[in-house]
Amino acid sequence: MPAIVLVGAQWGDEGKGKATDLLGGDVDYVVRYQGGNNAGHTVVIGDKSYALHLLPSGILSDDVVPVIGNGVVIDPAVLLQEIDGLNERGIDTGKLLISANAHLIMPQHRTLDKVTERYLGKARIGTTGRGIGPAYADKINRMGVRVQDLFDPNILTQKLDLSLREKNQVLTKVYNRRRIETGPIVQEYLAYGERLKPYVADTTLVLNNALDEGKVVLLEGAQGTLLDIDHGTYPFVTSSSPTAGGACAGSGVGPTKITRVIGILKAYTTRVGSGPFPTELLDEQGEFLRKTGGEYGVTTGRDRRCGWFDAVIARYASRVNGITDYFLTKLDVLSGLERIPVCVAYEIDGVRHEEMPASQTGFHHAQPVLEYLDGWQEDITGAKTFDDLPKNAQAYVRALEEMSGAQISAIGVGPGRDQTLSLRPLV
Repeated sequence: MPAIVLVGAQWGDEGKGKATDLLGGDVDYVVRYQGGNNAGHTVVIGDKSYALHLLPSGILSDDVVPVIGNGVVIDPAVLLQEIDGLNERGIDTGKLLISANAHLIMPQHRTLDKVTERYLGKARIGTTGRGIGPAYADKINRMGVRVQDLFDPNILTQKLDLSLREKNQVLTKVYNRRRIETGPIVQEYLAYGERLKPYVADTTLVLNNALDEGKVVLLEGAQGTLLDIDHGTYPFVTSSSPTAGGACAGSGVGPTKITRVIGILKAYTTRVGSGPFPTELLDEQGEFLRKTGGEYGVTTGRDRRCGWFDAVIARYASRVNGITDYFLTKLDVLSGLERIPVCVAYEIDGVRHEEMPASQTGFHHAQPVLEYLDGWQEDITGAKTFDDLPKNAQAYVRALEEMSGAQISAIGVGPGRDQTLSLRPLV
């Protein structure tokens, strides 16, 4: 049976949580494969809204096993708080599995993340300050602490001593901050380990056995394609690989087992943090999209930067991820507009570019080439089928499909679980 990858096709915040929740009834495992608690998914079920940061969205679906893969960096305090919060609301978290190989976010990571951003000033990346980047840096530098280390006090102490030997030099001598002591952190994290131990497993083995048994595994990314460390708008990116290729490394599921890649695409474009954004609107139209779409960060509460749909980015996402199907979200936000601009290409130094420029400099100087599509006035939040949409809304969807390079198989017309139009099966 297949492994299916779900990726954000823009800068994140496209509505992946809604898509995962929609698919929850058709899959057996939902795996978060990268990122940390710098990401957030909002899932609306009836009159209840759930904000998830580390837990896979599938945790809200019955008969689904939620998995935190080896590619995720975990802040155990945040994870336990999230588990407790769902338990208090009657959500069963007992099936959760956590990879023993996932790396941990430590206090020094959070401290360094915050002071480094302040030090960068105008050149700051716009991180959430959650310690994600420094945790991934320690992982790559082969001095990270993993979940399995919580069950061996000696190894945990040794690894933390090694990390703090360098980090304390930086904190005290570069940033004029106080030292971080090993002892209290070891005791704090050993206590986290006691609570997390029942969830810890060899998730790579579990997932591959499940696929061999005919189960369906959904691999869920955080952030989006343009925030990928290799393929995004570097350096204004996250520290991991949200693209489909990252799903293999972050879960231990081989690429030959992936049969479908679903891209989540908002009917307009948003991003959080610093960096270039060709279609960004700094006027009342941008404010209209922000307020109507509720464009505020799930994790940080920050205003999201808003702009028109960017077909260049969509084509790039299709290519980089090998997207087979798109789930178009928030189409309802555009209701009431007489004409809807869409970016079909960029102009850079007087030259038209149909595809993403190869250089950072080119992307920074890109100006959107806009085409205008007719809007619609009707409220579409009650639509149940594609034919229920106004003709201009149908035409808008078909135009985006043609521009993006992959078929649109589902459309979100509101935040609710039942406000999705299915054009063709996604599983």
